[in-house]
Amino acid sequence: MKNYITFLLIFIGAVFFAQTYKTIDTADYKQRKDFIKNYSLNNEFLVKSLKAKYSGKTGGELTKIYNELGKDFEKQVKNKDFIFNSVFDAKVKDIIGRLRKNNPQIPENLKILIAKDNTPNAYCFADGTFVINMGLFNWLNNDSQLAAVISHELGHKMTEHTLKTFLGLINQNQLDKMVVQDIKATKEYRNERAFSVLKNRVYKKGSENRKQEMQADSLGYTVFKNSDFTRTEFINTLKRLEDFDTISPKELKVETYKKFFNLPKQEFNDKWLKKEDFSLYNYNHFKSKLNKDSLKSHPEIILRINHLKKLFPELKTEVTDEKASESYAVLEKTARMETLPNFYHAEDYGIGIYASLQFLQDGEEEKYYKTWLGKCFSKIYEARKNYNLNRYLDRVDPKNQSESYQQFLNFMWNLSLDEIKNIADFYQKES
Repeated sequence: MKNYITFLLIFIGAVFFAQTYKTIDTADYKQRKDFIKNYSLNNEFLVKSLKAKYSGKTGGELTKIYNELGKDFEKQVKNKDFIFNSVFDAKVKDIIGRLRKNNPQIPENLKILIAKDNTPNAYCFADGTFVINMGLFNWLNNDSQLAAVISHELGHKMTEHTLKTFLGLINQNQLDKMVVQDIKATKEYRNERAFSVLKNRVYKKGSENRKQEMQADSLGYTVFKNSDFTRTEFINTLKRLEDFDTISPKELKVETYKKFFNLPKQEFNDKWLKKEDFSLYNYNHFKSKLNKDSLKSHPEIILRINHLKKLFPELKTEVTDEKASESYAVLEKTARMETLPNFYHAEDYGIGIYASLQFLQDGEEEKYYKTWLGKCFSKIYEARKNYNLNRYLDRVDPKNQSESYQQFLNFMWNLSLDEIKNIADFYQKES
């Protein structure tokens, strides 16, 4: 079976990339309809069981939370945020099967969904729906690293961290209400005491989440090491995730702008690259009342790595990433080619243009990425014309953005409506 899956993935990959790449088909209405029906029934059963287990206000609050989560998730499925029975499913099922072989505690009822999301992440719902973001395949380097992320999320699932978090929030809400009533009964230092309630709540939440992440690491590695995956890849996975930048770690060169926006009927204008002056802003003036380190829900990666090495001495030996299998390399390439369709689906047109330019700068699949450049610019033109560009294109924020991304945003906001249309028309004709 394993060899068949490998052959299937390699064969599909050869077909994909021997021709012009075609995006993954999302015409899966019946599958989505059936999935929503089953998910709704499972969630309804879950809510009833929680209500029976937790009486009074706690049961009522849990019911509200899981009903809202269910509605939101069903909305995402209807919006085609997930793909069904894709080339990725076979790989994930194979990895979970390998993990389960020597770990019978892994639930049998896991249902796999691949999300059209470029961030390298995964999560598991209470009913056993396991969501894997497509970005994981693009960002991670091999089967073992994907297995490490899945193991970590299984650690959360098996310890019911999500349910425990909700119970903690509900209990904290009830305590805070009593404290607030006490604050209202007094006249002195109301603001200070109210802020103290908020601060303690935020710190406590951050502390609990950090403990849960480390616990999921430890339990996840225990599952991982009982399988046939390379143990040192668990640490390599954390290091790889540490490198992740939501926008992109690459720099977009000025020459790239001049190459792709010097058009036959619209010459490149250096004024487009003019930067907004933020030198008069004194960011140090704004001092947060909260300790930022205490607000982080995920502990720093280095702390998680050191914690694992302390518990599991065999992880102290560092080894370079192992080479991807042929089947994984096919999926990695597919996920990379789906980067722009995913941004477009999420209406992240500004980031889509930025990513297209980076692929073009690297000389990748020029015709393909020029097509997406035209599509995204067309959407930016419509948004600019309808006065809602802020919805699709970030504003410059020097405090939280790389210089390269700031330069890109300045360029985009400096373009006039007609200039945007000319670029959109040119690249749509090119495709």
